Amino acid sequence: MLGLIAVPLLILMLAVGVPVAFSFALVTGYLVWLYDANLNTLMMQGYRSLDSVVLLALPLFIFTGYLMDRGGIARRVIEFVGRIATGRSGMGSVIVLSSAIFGAIAGTASAAVASMGTIMSQPMEDRGYPRGYTAALLGVSSLLGILIPPSITMILFAVVTRQSVAACFAASMGPALLLIVGLIVFNRIVVARNPDILPPPRDDTRSFARVSISALPALSLPMIILGGIYGGFFTPTEAAAVASVASILIGFFIYRELKLRNLAEALVRTAETTGSIILILLFSFLISRIMASERVPQDLSEAVQGFATSPIGAILLTNLVLVVAGALMDDVSCTVVVAPLFLPLMEASGVSPVQYASIVACSVVIGANSPPMAPILYMACRVCRASVLDAVKPSLLILLLVALPVMLAASFWPELSLTLPRWAGLL
Repeated sequence: MLGLIAVPLLILMLAVGVPVAFSFALVTGYLVWLYDANLNTLMMQGYRSLDSVVLLALPLFIFTGYLMDRGGIARRVIEFVGRIATGRSGMGSVIVLSSAIFGAIAGTASAAVASMGTIMSQPMEDRGYPRGYTAALLGVSSLLGILIPPSITMILFAVVTRQSVAACFAASMGPALLLIVGLIVFNRIVVARNPDILPPPRDDTRSFARVSISALPALSLPMIILGGIYGGFFTPTEAAAVASVASILIGFFIYRELKLRNLAEALVRTAETTGSIILILLFSFLISRIMASERVPQDLSEAVQGFATSPIGAILLTNLVLVVAGALMDDVSCTVVVAPLFLPLMEASGVSPVQYASIVACSVVIGANSPPMAPILYMACRVCRASVLDAVKPSLLILLLVALPVMLAASFWPELSLTLPRWAGLL
C-alpha cells in the first residue's frame, strides 16, 4: 500500500506550487524507486500509450476554443442567447446557455471563462448582479464544456480507461442537461430574492432576425460537430479538425475579426496547453502501469470495501474521494490518476465504465470550483474583477444545491447516463 502515498505526495507538491508536469515526474520517480521498475520498458509503454489517433483531438479542440474567443464566434453566441433569454433572470441564463453552446463546440472551460467573463461581467453589474455571484455562476457554467461533448476531459478518461470516446461523450449529455436546468432554476431563485436586479436592457437597433442571421455560422458548429460524430460521418478526432477549420473560416471570412496576429497567438497558447497535458498524460500512464503491476488499485478497492460494505456505500465513498481530489488537484490530474484507481470498485458496485465517466465529469465540475485549488473559480474572479471571498459563498451554494445533486443522480440513476449511448448503439 506504499504506492498510495503517491496520491497525497502529488497533492502536496501541487499545493506548494510545483508545476503540474514536474509534480507528475517526481511522483513517477518515487514509484520507480519504490518498486524498482524498469524505466526503459516503462518509457516504451508510455510512448505506445501516447501513440493514439484519439489524442490528436486534444490540441484541435483546444485550438478551436481559442479561435472562438478571438474570431468573434463567442460574442455572436452570447448576443443570440441574450435575445431569447428575457426577464429579470435573463442575463444569468445567458451565461448558462452560452456556456452550453460553447462547450458543444470547443469542450474547454478556460476559453469560455475568458470570452464570457470579458463580455458579460460589466453589463451584469450594471443590472444589479453582484460581481462575486457573476464569477461564481460563470465558473460553474463554464464547466458545462466538461459534460457536453466534445469534452477534453472525456477524451482523457476514455484514453486512460480504454473506453469508447463517443460512448463517454454520450453518457455525459444527460447530467449536462440536468445541470443546465438546475443552474437556470437556481439563478431564477437568486434573482427573485434580490429586488435590485433589473431585467436586461433592450437593444432595438438590431432586430432579432439580424442577430440570428449573424449568429447562424457560430450556431451551426455544434450541429456539424455532434451531428457528424453521432451520424457516423466522422470520428471525434476528425470532428476536432472540422471544428478548427470551420472556426478559422468563420473568423476570417464571415466575421472578419480573426487576424493573422490572433491566429498566431491562438497557436502558441494551444501549444503551451497541449504540451503540458501530454507530459501529464505520459507520466500518468507510467504511474498507472506501475500501480497496476503492483495491484495497487485492487488493494485500494479492498480497503474501501472494508469501510463501505454495500454498493451504495462504495459509490458514495468514491464520490467523496473524487470531490476531495478535485478540490485539491487540477481536472486533468484527477481524471487521469485518481479516477481510474476506483474503476474496479465502481464496476464491482454495478456501475458501468461509461456511467462512471459521467460521474467523473460531474466531480470535475465540483472540484474546479471548490477551494483550495478552484482554478476555474479563481480565473473567473480575475476576468470578472471580483473578490475571491465574495465569490466563494455563492459558488459553494451552487455546488451544494445544483452540481452535487446532479453528481448523485448520475451515480444512482444509471439511465441518466446510459440512455443516449444505448440509443446511439454505442453500448
